[in-house]
Amino acid sequence: MSISGAAPSPPTCPVCLDPAPRPFMAVDGREYWRCEACEATFLAPAQRPAPADERAEYLLHANDPQDAGYRRFLFRLAEPLLARLAPACEGLDYGCGPGPALAAMLREAGHDVALYDPFFAPDAAVLERRYDFITCTEAAEHFHDPAGEFDRFDRMLRPGGWLALMTCFQTEDARFARWHYRRDPTHVVFYRAATFERIARRLGWQCEIPCKDVVLMRKPSPPRS
Repeated sequence: MSISGAAPSPPTCPVCLDPAPRPFMAVDGREYWRCEACEATFLAPAQRPAPADERAEYLLHANDPQDAGYRRFLFRLAEPLLARLAPACEGLDYGCGPGPALAAMLREAGHDVALYDPFFAPDAAVLERRYDFITCTEAAEHFHDPAGEFDRFDRMLRPGGWLALMTCFQTEDARFARWHYRRDPTHVVFYRAATFERIARRLGWQCEIPCKDVVLMRKPSPPRS
């Protein structure tokens, strides 16, 4: 159903910082906004979950690093990323969760992978380093400040480095209310391919979408003199 009643004060889009998103939908007591500039849909900032509630929800997820089905799911991102990496790169699994299966897969392929997660691997020192690649799987939909997170990625990536991201792209508007991804209470922002293309343009990155729900962005190397 659409947001009704007195017009709420519009928040700034947390993805592209556009100042004029529009009310999109209210469902299950939650209000969502749509940014016409980048096509992101996001939960009203005042309704974002508290950290303790987020952590409790994450602990319900069964992400065993040795689970073959989970590894097949992550291989959709790992395969195109590995095809683009030189041997023995240094990477960061950002938002790795309690079971960092992707990091294990990339280490098995010969890469050095550090871990960061605000709840399960909160070592802020890894955020001060620079990397050849950063992976971010099933995490971007949780970002309360996506613009700030992507700026952080830009600072942490070396020139020529890759950001490999996986998140479920938005469904059709008519299905949004019933969409399983929306019903997760920790999912507060939803992206389309056009959203990531807009992010890449803002940062001066290249953007590829090798398959549905997987995005590869590259920070350009400086031109040779």
